[in-house]
Amino acid sequence: MLGIDVLEADGFAAVKGKRIGLLTHPAGVNRRGISTVEVLRKAPGVKLVALYAVEHGIYNEFAAEVRFPDRIDPRTGLMVYSLYNPPVTKATAAQLKDIDALVVDMQDIGTRSYTFISAMKQAMIACFENNKEIIVLDRPNPLGGLKVSGPPLDADLKSYVGAFRVPYVHGLTIGELARMAKEAPEAPGIIAIPEKLRASGKLTVIPMRGWTRGMRWSETGLTFIPTSTRIQDFAAVMGYPMTGLGCIVGGFRTGVGVQYPFRGISHLDVKSEVVEKELKALNLPGLRYRRVAGPPQKNGQPGTGLYIEVSDYDEWQPCDLNFWLMKLACKLEPKNPFANLTPAKRREFLVHVGSTALLADLAAKGSRVDMNAWLKTWREQARIYQEQSRRFWIYR
Repeated sequence: MLGIDVLEADGFAAVKGKRIGLLTHPAGVNRRGISTVEVLRKAPGVKLVALYAVEHGIYNEFAAEVRFPDRIDPRTGLMVYSLYNPPVTKATAAQLKDIDALVVDMQDIGTRSYTFISAMKQAMIACFENNKEIIVLDRPNPLGGLKVSGPPLDADLKSYVGAFRVPYVHGLTIGELARMAKEAPEAPGIIAIPEKLRASGKLTVIPMRGWTRGMRWSETGLTFIPTSTRIQDFAAVMGYPMTGLGCIVGGFRTGVGVQYPFRGISHLDVKSEVVEKELKALNLPGLRYRRVAGPPQKNGQPGTGLYIEVSDYDEWQPCDLNFWLMKLACKLEPKNPFANLTPAKRREFLVHVGSTALLADLAAKGSRVDMNAWLKTWREQARIYQEQSRRFWIYR
């Protein structure tokens, strides 16, 4: 039972008699697939007065990074307040003035740079600043609650694609992240909750029933609703932390043409059989590769690439492949692609990956970088983080 199902089973007690706003997207549905918008609109004693939208919009009607204004929703007649007009991504006092509480029902995918968790944290800050309650309806982490992987986030690299200083794969639900934001002190700065607001702000998390930490999405019995234009299924959820970082710099591309988003990889200049040979030689645990064809390239030749299969979920280290792709880019390309980045590309790499030291090492050493040493360090940091984050766990 998702948070919205538990809320309904409890007679909507947490929202009854309150004027509420709803921050949601297409994956905000109950276990029967009914939109949370419709559930709350029809709930007895509940006053849904406004909707709030983040990146991609309420109905996935906008492409990634497309800004959009406040507008009337033609389906419900409700005002939809835009919380995605970068650099403004936090609700204003005017946008919150007509509600008593903001309900959040968004499906996260368990990876730090996916912006819905940042949007949730920004919503917490705005509600706390304006004396509004925030109610988070919890949902599964599709990767489960035991996978933790990748580098932590440098303090000075916090941004809308990294509002939490957690490993890249964080192992928490959105409700548990909300608890972390409310209870864990953090240094002042961007997307930080001041100590005074943490103490006075009102957060309510409606937990799921029946979910345990070892469950990945395929074991929940739930239908996966696309969370954004390129995350259409659980396969893409698994691929996002595997290939997204490794394709920011250099010639590697996630997908094969427009097919296999995040699960396929291809290179602009290096043949697939060469990439396949290099990857197989790494013998990364839990992974295997098969060649696939995509749509024809501009030169008329068929596009080819590799599909990344997870052969052993327990052995699989979700983020490791990215960093070997970085090292391979240095080996297979004529020049070190990390050596002379433009300011914009440097910023993109840093805010997503989260490590200035790694970028410096790649730029200086190229294919000689000791990637095993980096991975070993991050695994130890992830182990410590996971032990410390247990105090925010709602589920076992």
